[in-house]
Amino acid sequence: MTPNDYIGVGLRIPHHDYFLADPGAIAWMEVHSENYFEDARLRAELLQIRAHAGLSLHGTGLSLGSVDPLDLKHMRRLRKLAEDTDPDRISEHLSWSSFNGQHFNDLLPLPYTEEALTHFAKRVDQVQQFLGRQILIENPSTYLEAEVSQLTEWDFLAALPALTGCGLLLDLNNLYVGSLNHGYDCDTYLQALDVQTVGEIHLAGFHMREMGNDRVFIDTHGAPVAAPVWDLYRAFLDRHGARPTLIEWDTDLPSPQRLLAEADKAVACLPLAIAEVSS
Repeated sequence: MTPNDYIGVGLRIPHHDYFLADPGAIAWMEVHSENYFEDARLRAELLQIRAHAGLSLHGTGLSLGSVDPLDLKHMRRLRKLAEDTDPDRISEHLSWSSFNGQHFNDLLPLPYTEEALTHFAKRVDQVQQFLGRQILIENPSTYLEAEVSQLTEWDFLAALPALTGCGLLLDLNNLYVGSLNHGYDCDTYLQALDVQTVGEIHLAGFHMREMGNDRVFIDTHGAPVAAPVWDLYRAFLDRHGARPTLIEWDTDLPSPQRLLAEADKAVACLPLAIAEVSS
């Protein structure tokens, strides 16, 4: 594989026409699964793009951490989308977003307890059995911590692959934002993970918001990748080698050309890591 083969971008609906006209512009793309459940036109366009590029399906609606029953209608739609598009990877979040059948427009944090770990792992296992394939779980961006937590976020996340056979989606922007908001050390977090379970990496941008005397760092996906996140990425590559890596940009959406220029920065980080993988 070449450096270009490892780098993808988030495909957003306003960019469909660009990538339909230039299907070789990027090696692979990631889409939000739910955008393609119902709209036949969007599904057809995705299949055209998929014919020339790799694909990763990234979901936001399974609410794996919820105590509500898993949404079978949602899971059937996801399975059908996967059957139609044959993605390279499917991923979801370490979060919850529903209660008593009401869905929230947020990915909410879990209490990191042994009970929550058992519950979450059971749900991951159920989804994988239903889909007939492995899923990746993404580390969250969080702004609050539960007082009842017994585990660190990294120990909770690290336990999931051993319990379920799932993989991890390592979002380095989320990791860095969390370190600013909660004061943990990024190296401590990364050292807790079995990096062999990392199937994909996300890079994105964030913003800082002042709230009284405090500052909150928010994972907006609305800016270029910040310098400290690039540093984390290079350090990961130096230690562990290359992984499929996504430039994620969802708000204040740039032009496709600007998005691809950000992807080129990721490509430039990779040659030594590719050599290590190949040796």
